[in-house]
Amino acid sequence: MIELSLSEIATLTGGTLHGPDALVTGPVVIDSRQAGPGALFVALPGERVDGHDFAAAAMAGGAAGVLGGRPLPGIPTVVAGPCDDVHEVDDVVGALGRLAKGVLGRLPRATVIGITGSSGKTSTKDLIAQVLAEAGPTIAPEGSLNNEIGHPLTVLRADESTRFLVLEKSARGVGHISYLTRIAPPHIGVVLNVGTAHLGEFGSREAVARAKGELVEALEHTGAAVLNADDPLVRAMAARTDGRAVLFGRSPEAEVRAVEETCDEEGRARFTLVTPEGSVRVELRLHGAHAVANALAAAATARQAGMPLEDVAAALSRAVPVSRWRMEVDRRADGLTVVNDAYNANPESMRAALDALSMMSGGRRTYAVLGHMAELGPASVAEHEKIGQHAARTGVTGLVAVGPAAAPLLEGAKRVASWNGECVQVDDVGTAVAVLGERLRPGDVVLVKGSRVAGLERVARALLTDAPPEDEA
Repeated sequence: MIELSLSEIATLTGGTLHGPDALVTGPVVIDSRQAGPGALFVALPGERVDGHDFAAAAMAGGAAGVLGGRPLPGIPTVVAGPCDDVHEVDDVVGALGRLAKGVLGRLPRATVIGITGSSGKTSTKDLIAQVLAEAGPTIAPEGSLNNEIGHPLTVLRADESTRFLVLEKSARGVGHISYLTRIAPPHIGVVLNVGTAHLGEFGSREAVARAKGELVEALEHTGAAVLNADDPLVRAMAARTDGRAVLFGRSPEAEVRAVEETCDEEGRARFTLVTPEGSVRVELRLHGAHAVANALAAAATARQAGMPLEDVAAALSRAVPVSRWRMEVDRRADGLTVVNDAYNANPESMRAALDALSMMSGGRRTYAVLGHMAELGPASVAEHEKIGQHAARTGVTGLVAVGPAAAPLLEGAKRVASWNGECVQVDDVGTAVAVLGERLRPGDVVLVKGSRVAGLERVARALLTDAPPEDEA
């Protein structure tokens, strides 16, 4: 973050400084263990712990002061003012957002790229950040920090040298993305897709589209809306923005599109990137044909940011997976391949991962270890059954459903009469590892995927380390 005094922070946040002024020269943190010299510690209230209780520890670590909800004896504290936005969770979170907005306002050279979609946000964010980093200093969230806390924390990592600020934007309801865009108004807004993730919260894909479209509504006329031409609900968002609509996808009408697609034996896509400026070959290091759409979104974004086509293609071909548990592919000494895509799951990403598994098989036996997909509401059972059917149609050798909520996957698979694979229901991660240990052979390929709460990354780790699964820290 740029250097600011606590009194300046009070002004930017609408808060009040209690105690002596001090200069913040370090990062903004919400974990007292990360508070080094000159840091600003944000004392967030929580359901189980109160950040204010750790303020003294943050100061002992060298923090310059605290942004909190109440005065703290002997500690320089900016006490947040009242919330002024309906989507702020509390005063401290609102103050954090106002601080990020104020800091970004002092960085006119930074180009803000906002990304949203039902699936693929983090992978596409990682791609865009890697490509733009070759054109200038780039800040992007680690993992998927994309809500009212992680979003401003990412913004606050920027300083005077920052050229590009790449931000994910998530939505749990109408107005959430709009709130995030007020913190960091985008110059380029990227909408990847509108899927069935979060149907339990929104009720319909059309409602999801209304929420996702808040990103392009925030663009000024000088901005660019980078939209998926292959998703009708996304494509229709062109009518909702004052910015220029730029279409990407496989559609012939897309301004940035892919043709001549192939995949190698590891499921890594190759394609010709076609743009108005010309065509160039791209060879991705990422696994799965679904990575092509993400790469097209990244190419369209980099093009709007002014990067030459050849540089964009070269950067895409060098890009590697960054965020953990997203199509991580590792191989044991005996040739067993483990595909760890266990960070999260929804129907669209499940299908993409299963297709990638099939593509990577090369005639080898394949196992899909799947947990449930959360937040699907009344459609949950039907959507799980559809994924089970899809798994069977890809020809998996075995389908292992982990947890009671994942059981409908097996019911769907059993309805595919032409499939003769094995269905196994287990209650937990430990049993899944034991079941796999009895079945796997050298050279097999295993996909592990489920919603984050399932903790299936522990299955992947156990298979690779030949050790019992442990709780993830």
